[in-house]
Amino acid sequence: MSLDLDEMVNQMQENILDDMRKVYGEEVVKLFLHPKNVGEIKDAEGHGKFTGPCGDTMEIYLKIINDRIYDAKFTTDGCGTTRVCGSTVTSLSKGKTIPEAMHITSKDILNKIGGLSQSDVHCSILAVNALKKALRNHFAEDKGTWKKFYNLR
Repeated sequence: MSLDLDEMVNQMQENILDDMRKVYGEEVVKLFLHPKNVGEIKDAEGHGKFTGPCGDTMEIYLKIINDRIYDAKFTTDGCGTTRVCGSTVTSLSKGKTIPEAMHITSKDILNKIGGLSQSDVHCSILAVNALKKALRNHFAEDKGTWKKFYNLR
């Protein structure tokens, strides 16, 4: 009887994943199952916390060396697509200079993951807003970076 229950649960999980692939695509499902960059960075040089209109909150932590993002991690209490967007925005920001990271958009996230349903696009906006808050936090702590950023524009 236990084996039948296990088989039934496995089949249900596969059906759910198949349905997700039809709606979201393989990249979203892959990151949903195995998100990247999850966690906090102790002594982060930039930290941003943002709550979206849906009530999901995301925090982004940045390790910045010589005005370049060396590491980026996120935490969230949000849904699967919020985790996917947090994973993607942190991956996109790694290796970028601060001005380059400031220009990451919701559209960049959506292009990288192959899009989201219209009802989930707000998750990418949440991720971008959290990133920008982390960058602004870094600016507040490092006035020289702030001046450099504006001199580059």
